[in-house]
Amino acid sequence: MDLKSGYPFWTVSNGLPSAFPPLKSDLDCDVVIVGAGITGALIALALADAGLDVVVLDKRDVGWGSTSASTALLQYEIDTEMLALAKMFGENHAVLAYRACEKAIHALAGIAAENGRVGFRKMQSLYYASSASHADRLRNEAELRRRHGFAIETLEHDNLAARFAIDAPMALLTATAAQVDPYRLTYAIFRRLQQRGVRIFDRSAMLDWQTKSPHVLVRADHDAIVRCKHLIIASGYESQQYLHQRVATNHSSYALVTEPVSGGLGVLRDTLMWESARPYLYLRSTVDGRILVGGEDDRTDQPEKRDAAVPKKSATLMQKMKKLLPHLALEKGYTWAGTFAETADGLPFFGPHPQHGPRVHFAMAYGGNGIAFSAIGAEILRARITRKSHPLMKFFSFERIA
Repeated sequence: MDLKSGYPFWTVSNGLPSAFPPLKSDLDCDVVIVGAGITGALIALALADAGLDVVVLDKRDVGWGSTSASTALLQYEIDTEMLALAKMFGENHAVLAYRACEKAIHALAGIAAENGRVGFRKMQSLYYASSASHADRLRNEAELRRRHGFAIETLEHDNLAARFAIDAPMALLTATAAQVDPYRLTYAIFRRLQQRGVRIFDRSAMLDWQTKSPHVLVRADHDAIVRCKHLIIASGYESQQYLHQRVATNHSSYALVTEPVSGGLGVLRDTLMWESARPYLYLRSTVDGRILVGGEDDRTDQPEKRDAAVPKKSATLMQKMKKLLPHLALEKGYTWAGTFAETADGLPFFGPHPQHGPRVHFAMAYGGNGIAFSAIGAEILRARITRKSHPLMKFFSFERIA
């Protein structure tokens, strides 16, 4: 599956940070993780910390799939607003999901600190109303979050313009957010795990598997067989090929990064921005003073059409960004696009599916804040495999749509 178009900024700026060998012999372990992106890295870290013997496989180079195309805005806010989520599943579940994402941002800060220079920076998140008709909805959203102890500031038009030079009806400002270079973080985690004895193999595709209780036999390239107790499929948007049930819809998202902004970014250096329209425009800074903007999502799931759409989509993104930020001199740098998947409720899936039994787990961190979901999912999967409990084990599983 072709997951991206062009050359995402992270691959251009980082190159190939490390090399991992292909798998060429049979192995035994506790857990096989298929997928060496940021999701697989966070899961491998959680399982290794639990003392499990982990093997990681990827058919590409490490981080070369969707991770390399991620814009990596780390927010506790889910694409589905808390009000909407509460209507779907009840307030308690909505609050539980949002609290877990808030906790995940802090956990990711700790992981980043342990892994050196990975472009991590604590930020604030500005969620602005795309039109006046969205303003009351966002005010109600803020009130619900405050009622449950979330710190949130409501900025009306004049205050928003004075503080951020943005012309929008109103916005919500939250302090728990961050950004990271997901490609660099993925490599940093895997390098450290390799030093701890975790076996990582790229350019090694999983061909198929057989469950023969109490083991799963994973057949990979070069006729290698890995015998494990649990298999975790963390291959991002390609994971759906292993399920008869359609649990998400693939789309395409487009992004560009500017050249370094002369004169600096001001408050935008510390602020993630996104809007209330769907699909939404979103932007953030980079450590070298650029602005990264994404959006213009469409339902294209054909690589050729996605490739062809990049020039027009990137031009639209640039036009929208200049309209939003007329006080900045912006010049286009790199452009790209990538496949992403969206669930009906904006929530992820972690754990076994009835189709494959209890030893085969899925890690589907789908949605706009997939890295935060991945951090949560790593904890859920560790709890499942070590036979412990987790408050989101059922809600973030396939039981939610059974």
